[in-house]
Amino acid sequence: MSAVASLQRLRGLVVAVPYLWLALFFLAPFAIVLRMAFSQAATALPPYAPHWEGVAQLGEFLSQLDLANFSLLGDDALYWQSYLYSLRIAALTTVFALAIGYPLAYAMASAPARWRGILLVFVILPFWTSFLIRVYAWIGILRPEGLLDVTLGLLGFEGEPLRLLNTEAAVLLGMVYSYLPFMVLPLFATLEKLDRGLLEAAADLGATPVTAFLTVTLPLSLPGILAGSALVFIPAVGEFVIPDLLGGPDTVMIGKVLWNEFFSNRDWPLASAVAVVLLVVLVLPLVLVQRARLRREMAA
Repeated sequence: MSAVASLQRLRGLVVAVPYLWLALFFLAPFAIVLRMAFSQAATALPPYAPHWEGVAQLGEFLSQLDLANFSLLGDDALYWQSYLYSLRIAALTTVFALAIGYPLAYAMASAPARWRGILLVFVILPFWTSFLIRVYAWIGILRPEGLLDVTLGLLGFEGEPLRLLNTEAAVLLGMVYSYLPFMVLPLFATLEKLDRGLLEAAADLGATPVTAFLTVTLPLSLPGILAGSALVFIPAVGEFVIPDLLGGPDTVMIGKVLWNEFFSNRDWPLASAVAVVLLVVLVLPLVLVQRARLRREMAA
């Protein structure tokens, strides 16, 4: 075998690794969930009865396709309202995280090089503590007569105790706090690579700092904004721990509904249908955005 053929074979193996990873850890689990979504709930172990067992029965299964689990998602207000509420909370979380994270990332990228590493450690420092412990800490802060009430009292703000816990505001606070590093890190990576010479050129041409920011910095940091927004929005839609601990009965997100169907009601087919629709809701816009971006790049 020639050296060129060996090199091509090695290249093929390297290229195959991400596809193999995708097949093993995304497509195969998704196929199992999709099969459960088209199954029927049963009193058994596992608690569902599939409508088809193998490839030989696939044709018969498709001819008698049962969409009962998916139909229920549209018929029962609990499910579609939970989807809409989750999308709203995730969108608000993304907006607040971007509003806080962009100035923070910009300040980090503008800091002297010797300070950037230290500032970066401060951003990722919360990851060194358990996620559950950090969320539980917010209960102690937000509960009536908790740390926030005590602090406001020491500052001279006397009055009734705040009732933030078990509200939508508490859920938003917890989610913005938890997902903020996912917004800051890609923004920092983008802003740090920004060519400062472009800003100096804009200033030489008479642009004010605000104009230079809006016409140079902001457009060039758009990839970081999109990456950070995706990293915050996608997991925020399916979040269930924070709404369960900090929210109340009115903060029912789709992740909590999914958990209840799987582990409380043991209706795995319906829970799988909820998961499949959630995946489509999240992936479809990303695919469309990616295709639009590729078309713009090819046109340019």
